[in-house]
Amino acid sequence: MSNEQAQVKFSNPAPLGLAGFALTTWLLSMINAGWFSADAMNMVLAVALAYGGTAQIIAGVMELPRGNTFGATAFVSYGAFWWSFALFVLFLHDKVPAAFVGWYLFLWGMFTFYMWVASLRAARALQLIFLALWITFFLLAAGEWTGMSALHVAGGYCGLITAVLAFYLSAAEVINESHQRTVLPIGAPGAPR
Repeated sequence: MSNEQAQVKFSNPAPLGLAGFALTTWLLSMINAGWFSADAMNMVLAVALAYGGTAQIIAGVMELPRGNTFGATAFVSYGAFWWSFALFVLFLHDKVPAAFVGWYLFLWGMFTFYMWVASLRAARALQLIFLALWITFFLLAAGEWTGMSALHVAGGYCGLITAVLAFYLSAAEVINESHQRTVLPIGAPGAPR
């Protein structure tokens, strides 16, 4: 068997992970921004478990044979975030003090901040997603700590921006690959991600 025959091409799981992240983030952020009441949370939880959580974890595992440590870490982590969020809302939301929820959000913001630093050598679109996301987490954490609803709403709007950016990058990766040319630019800093 020749080297060409032995090489296997793995599909790019990033569009799947990004779409799962974007859709779930958009739904939750509409509630955080005040567009919908907490009555809409059941749909967020269903999507968080099925798409935001499970599909992202699948995408992260698919990144492993491609040797993409960043993608695997991001998708598995944020997939686990959505699972933990859904479990928290379903079973524990009335048993945890707001200040502790603030720490949960803040620590996710810290994780997202160092992932943003790691993304600075990647496509500009990916950098913007992580920038908007760590700001989102910090605003939501501050809202929990201070009780200021304006911070919570600001976090919701920042989450909506994050979701739009993630949808864009997901679409760009699928469309550009399908057309085998750049249809939607992602601001690649040189080498492809």
